[in-house]
Amino acid sequence: MRPMDERDALAARFEEHRSRLRGVAYRMLGSLAEADDAVQETWLRFSGADSSQVDNLGAWLTTIVGRVSLNMLRSRNQRREDPIGAHVPDFILASPDADPEQDAVLADSISIALLIVLETLNPTERLAFVLHDLFAMPFEEIGPIVGRNPAAARQLASRARRRVQGASSHTPDAGLAEQRRVVEAFTAAARGGDLTALIEVLDPDVVVRTDWGPGKPGTILRGRDAVAQGAMEFSRLGAHNVDAIINGAPAAVAMLDGKPISIAVFNVAGGKIAGLDILADPERIAALDLTVLD
Repeated sequence: MRPMDERDALAARFEEHRSRLRGVAYRMLGSLAEADDAVQETWLRFSGADSSQVDNLGAWLTTIVGRVSLNMLRSRNQRREDPIGAHVPDFILASPDADPEQDAVLADSISIALLIVLETLNPTERLAFVLHDLFAMPFEEIGPIVGRNPAAARQLASRARRRVQGASSHTPDAGLAEQRRVVEAFTAAARGGDLTALIEVLDPDVVVRTDWGPGKPGTILRGRDAVAQGAMEFSRLGAHNVDAIINGAPAAVAMLDGKPISIAVFNVAGGKIAGLDILADPERIAALDLTVLD
């Protein structure tokens, strides 16, 4: 066993890279709990190995967490644990007053829409794309992680990039203030029962995904007529919306009788709402820290 002072020094070195490692794992797994598990496994491997000759500790640790996340994702796929229907990845939630430039979590956030697209990739494509496109790791280092040569790793990332670009036809508008203005128009129209105003603020190809949790298949609504009708029906519940920012995008937490019943993340593109990703799983909502909204 290592002396205590040596372990403390190792832990301090590891903590310098924890945020990046968690970021890689979260983008690979779409789950904060699983990302923390991957980071913990990375620490165990790091603390039990001889890293004295490692020149670039950050890259070395990223390689480890990448392999751990890849194995976890492959194992999940083999067990077919993915829920039926629409699935919404875990949220990174912040106060609507948070400043993305000052908040490290928000500044480094990734959109829910992109995470959903990443879940359509196979594990090796996803890792090659995440490490290269999101963390600027060279293909010479990515290749050994995915068991390919650098040229093949480049092809994996390129194929993943084409699929991401093909599925991401609506690039979010710049500026949270303008996005929130569109969201406010949507919620006001729904609350006022103004179907015409609702349809006006929705993109013709708007898509709404709702993750209900285990035991109930996730649902997908497409087209502004169907989405507008769904918003009108939901507004009749009398829920009170609390503004939030989730993964850098405007969001609304629906409260009923003082309890959160759903959380919706908006994708605003071209001045219209192009998508909503809604979490309505009571267990996952309960696990979120909603005190940031107080």
